[in-house]
Amino acid sequence: MLNKIKKIDWIIIFILVALMLISYYIVHSATAHTILYAGFEKTQLLYFGLGFMVVLMMVFIDYRIFLKLWWLLYLIGVISLVLILTIGGEKNGAKGWFEIASISVQPAEIVKVFLIIGIAYLLGRRQGESLGFRNDILPIGIFSLIPFILVMAQPDLGNAIIYFVIVVGMLWMGNVKYWHALIGVGAIVGMLFLFLFIFTNFNDEIKTYLVDHGKTHWYDRINTFVHPEEASYDARLQSENAQQAIGSGGLSGQGYLQGSMKNGGFIPYTYSDSIFVVIGEEFGFQGAALLLLLYFLLIYRMIIVAFSCNDRRASYIIIGIVSMFVFQIFQNIGMMIGIMPITGITLPFISYGGTSLMINMFSIGLVFSIRAHQHVYEVED
Repeated sequence: MLNKIKKIDWIIIFILVALMLISYYIVHSATAHTILYAGFEKTQLLYFGLGFMVVLMMVFIDYRIFLKLWWLLYLIGVISLVLILTIGGEKNGAKGWFEIASISVQPAEIVKVFLIIGIAYLLGRRQGESLGFRNDILPIGIFSLIPFILVMAQPDLGNAIIYFVIVVGMLWMGNVKYWHALIGVGAIVGMLFLFLFIFTNFNDEIKTYLVDHGKTHWYDRINTFVHPEEASYDARLQSENAQQAIGSGGLSGQGYLQGSMKNGGFIPYTYSDSIFVVIGEEFGFQGAALLLLLYFLLIYRMIIVAFSCNDRRASYIIIGIVSMFVFQIFQNIGMMIGIMPITGITLPFISYGGTSLMINMFSIGLVFSIRAHQHVYEVED
């Protein structure tokens, strides 16, 4: 047990504590003096406390247990995504939550980790050899496509994109052949241009279809990003106000609790998806840079663990987690500064939310488990 405790990466623990403190004060600022104020920051501390317990507990659990149960975890994940479409609770036009004793659980968040574990197992069978299309890439693609479609059906575009990014990142590190990668990149670029062509030339038809099916917010978000000059005033208000609020922070910000636009303008969910607006407005470029530095150190420490692994599957798990975190950070901040379309993706370890935070902490726990159990690794078929 003592050897396991010595394997704890205390630098990562320090970073998580720093992110917890930032989250506490920023969530408080985002909700103070508003009708939303209900002690969210205290609940966030509770989530963090439970999360740290999970992280430390994972040090004593061999990560290979999850690899052996990868098919069961995947099955549970898929079943939960199917059930959510029938009995799930609806928020903002998306049916993606189970309401359990006043607690909201989002299966799409949980499935991200299950997907990483499953892909890591499948990639590990190759033992570093180049991936074949029929025996490796195609099965992994089908394996990932099922939860992707189910999450899109909710609809939850943000998490669906994260699934895609996880798959791409893990396949790349799994030694995909360059010509396969080039074909994949060409297909993605081609589909993107095809989408833009269709959206531009059949804009009215797409708008009518989405509005008739209750997906007006989907159209507004895409149209605001693709054609900001043609988007309605209400549709582009969130993006424009977010950029204006962040810009008003300047170098050092307006000061804690002094931000005015985060609550005065149309910037919804400043305690959750739009929390970076509060950081930019109240702490400016310096505060945002400090947060990005903490993220960089966290990712850097995880990559060090990945490089030190003598089990390829463990490295793949960490790469999947890193891909997930990096994209979420880029997407969340990017949509607030206008370089990415607005989606419902939270800022890791900062945004208020139980399921996303616990999954992020469990992911860090997996990294700790990998670090603690590398010395007992044995080659398995």
